[in-house]
Formats: sequence, structure tokens, C-alpha cells
Amino acid sequence: MAGAAKGGSGGGGKDALYADLVAQLESLLEDCPDPVARMATTAALLKDNLPAVSWAGFYLRRGDGALVVGPYQGPLACMVLPPGRGVCGAAAARRETVVVEDVHAFPGHIACDATSRSEIVVPLMKDGEVWAVLDLDSREPAAFDGTDRKHLEALAAIVARAP
Repeated sequence: MAGAAKGGSGGGGKDALYADLVAQLESLLEDCPDPVARMATTAALLKDNLPAVSWAGFYLRRGDGALVVGPYQGPLACMVLPPGRGVCGAAAARRETVVVEDVHAFPGHIACDATSRSEIVVPLMKDGEVWAVLDLDSREPAAFDGTDRKHLEALAAIVARAP
């Protein structure tokens, strides 16, 4: 497995990289209450520091449950995702992180980027409701694992809480 964050065996290198990213993000977002700025900064930080990531960004949940593209880094994205559809919709509906090793095997996958092979989507919660999702794609199969999940959930929680 390639891993979004390249590191040594056992995930130690990945853990260290993510620890650095958490510290950087905490510092960058410390005095920033604006959710769009928080998401834009996070997308840039992840895209620049996770070598296997081809797309990093956010989708914001509308009142009808659809997800609308927000700040991102990478190739053009789908602008609106129907409620409950695709990996992003599944993560929002389940209210839990979804890790997909092969997007072509995921039922109902929405191919915004035909070169994407694997994906991880983390819901952002506020008052018990999903208000956005953090979405990372990779052109490598099985690029994301439990280590990525754990740390991306921590990073998403930082984005979700305003100062």
C-alpha cells in the first residue's frame, strides 16, 4: 500500500508527518474564524504535503442534502453531488469516514476525475450534523489506510471548530 503520507513501515513516518501537519494547521487557523479561509488553507496544506494526493478539498452540505464544492486544490471538481451519492455522499449519510481502496469498485462512485483510483472522505460535524466533508483523492490504488483516517479525522476536527 502506497499511503497518502509516505513513511516508514508501520506508519511511524506517517504519524510523524501528520503530527507536523496538525501542529501547522493549529497554528495557521488559531485566529481565523472564517470557515472558507480555514478550508482553503487546509486543502493547500494537505495537497502540498501528502505526495499521493491528487485532489484535496471540501464539499459543503446544502439544506437539501446535496454537497456543493468548496475550497480545493487539484483538477476541476464536480460542482454539485446529489444527496447520498458517491463516496462523499456516503460519508455524509453515514456520518463517518469512508476509505475506498478502489473507487471503480465503489457502488455509485461519481467520477469527477477519471484518473482517481482511491479516496478518503471525512465528515465535518457541528451540533451533531454534517455541514461539510473533507475529500482526498489519489491516482494510486489503496493510497489511504487507518493511519490516514485517524489523522485526517483530527485535522477535520481542527477545521470544524472555530476560535
